[in-house]
Amino acid sequence: MEELAMKQSGFIKIESVYDPISERGITVSYWESLDSISNWKQNLNHQRAQQLGKKQFYSYYSIHITEVKRNYSFQRDKQIKSSL
Repeated sequence: MEELAMKQSGFIKIESVYDPISERGITVSYWESLDSISNWKQNLNHQRAQQLGKKQFYSYYSIHITEVKRNYSFQRDKQIKSSL
């Protein structure tokens, strides 16, 4: 689905994390606008994948559409050596 989403107009990026111990994961996709999200939702290949997921892989999922107001990040300098 990621490759298909990347070809969709308005796509920005996608991030996923999966914990095999709890068998839980989260995928967040970022889009330029609500129209971009709506167009993705209407994509026939995406709809087919959703149906397959409901039948074979997921017993539950939820979708949250939100707007990012601010974005902060931090990355420790990889050149710093730990004294521990």
